[in-house]
Amino acid sequence: MGLLVDGVWRDQWYDTKKSGGSFERSAAKFRNWITADGSAGPSGDAGFAAESGRYHLYVSYACPWAHRALIFRKLKGLEDHIGVSAVHSDMLGDGWTFQTDDHGATGDRLYGLPFARDIYLKADPKFSGRVTVPILWDTERETIVSNESSEIIRMFNSAFDAITGNDDDYWPADLRAAIEPVNDRIYETFNNGVYRAGFATTQEAYDAAVHPLFDTMDWIDDRLSEKRYLMGDRLTEADWRLFTTLVRFDKVYHLHFKCNRKRLIDYPHLWAYTRELFQVPGVAETVNFDHIVRHYHYSHETINPHRIIPINPVIDFAAPHGRA
Repeated sequence: MGLLVDGVWRDQWYDTKKSGGSFERSAAKFRNWITADGSAGPSGDAGFAAESGRYHLYVSYACPWAHRALIFRKLKGLEDHIGVSAVHSDMLGDGWTFQTDDHGATGDRLYGLPFARDIYLKADPKFSGRVTVPILWDTERETIVSNESSEIIRMFNSAFDAITGNDDDYWPADLRAAIEPVNDRIYETFNNGVYRAGFATTQEAYDAAVHPLFDTMDWIDDRLSEKRYLMGDRLTEADWRLFTTLVRFDKVYHLHFKCNRKRLIDYPHLWAYTRELFQVPGVAETVNFDHIVRHYHYSHETINPHRIIPINPVIDFAAPHGRA
């Protein structure tokens, strides 16, 4: 993954020497919000009103952060209102590209541009930072609304309800205070923890990431022995934020990122829970295992220099979950 510096592309990986071998994720740079009436959200500028057909979502099927946005687009009935372009699974010297010689890759459906970085440069010709997905684009103002997945899913959760008539709420007001610490622990030690383990370049950095990761998996499995979902009997954003890492765990993170103390399928409650979420209507359609497996093993040359794609375990996510 490269980056832009004052609008110029550099094929440059994260410099873990500066961080003692630890992977440090860059913060998202675009933090505007779509709101029902166009008023300003918690950050950024006003002027991004919810309108059918105005916004476009750029994703990678491989990326768990982009996957969150795809799931919320599906669950909230936004497919007829927000278009999607999917990048190629390989992320090499040019970063994410819009090549189409890959199952599911669509090309740039708005502008026909060759690289995801071109979308960033269209928003800001002097942009500096990592070129990440998801990208939520405003076709009216021709700029990026947001590239922060945790905020995009909250926009999708409620901003378009008056347009779609879908008022399912995955960020309910009465659970928000309880959801936040759950989100924080899962993000730090699990969602981002798999990357901190996988991209570590010292034993110390790896150990510091991998042990809390499995402590959290143990904690979640225990929690799910008493609760159907993370927050009780209601599906919330906390579940979907967790799911996109879980669904990739045995096929990618266990082997490729050396998160191999246990497999997802070794956790009875966590594995059944993952199958249940996978089987929620429409969710399986957002999962592209071909992209997921190909992307990680082919793109990360520092981890897999010969770019050999493993055969991987056969895992039946459609098996009955038994969680009534």
